[in-house]
Amino acid sequence: MNAARLHPYRLLLVVALLVLVFDQLTKLIIVEWLPVGTYFVGSSLPPVKVIPGFFYLVHITNKGAAWGMFEGYTLVLGLFGLIALYMIFHYRSALGLKRPLMQIAFGLLVGGIIGNMIDRFAYGHVVDFLDFHFGTYRYPSFNIADCGITVGVVLYILATLLEGRSTRKTA
Repeated sequence: MNAARLHPYRLLLVVALLVLVFDQLTKLIIVEWLPVGTYFVGSSLPPVKVIPGFFYLVHITNKGAAWGMFEGYTLVLGLFGLIALYMIFHYRSALGLKRPLMQIAFGLLVGGIIGNMIDRFAYGHVVDFLDFHFGTYRYPSFNIADCGITVGVVLYILATLLEGRSTRKTA
């Protein structure tokens, strides 16, 4: 694919690259700075308190998908990421990826998928380090790639709903 064919997707590529770079840089800092197993208050390797009682930096490994589901299927999850990237590329016209809002949504998604795939193939697990507490509830730790995937999916759903609403109004 030459540069002229990529030009209509430049916003998607820029967003994906920003998510990927920010994800990998933050993970590199965590891997170098905090020992693996830095997780909960009171453990032998306590987390870094950013906002006590609410936000901590930790260093845990996730050999599964979201919330540790499918643990031990690192290779399968990595291959699933490759399939997802192929499907996005293959169905780019049907997904409306020439529209700016869709490019942002899928840029977030693609950057996140690639970020976690790099971890799976390089480390055999995903590096998670953002840890939030809401009272007594601890949200499962996550990373920047996970944020990109989640926000990208939510943005895609909202854009699709707004487009459907706009279509109904004009009809």
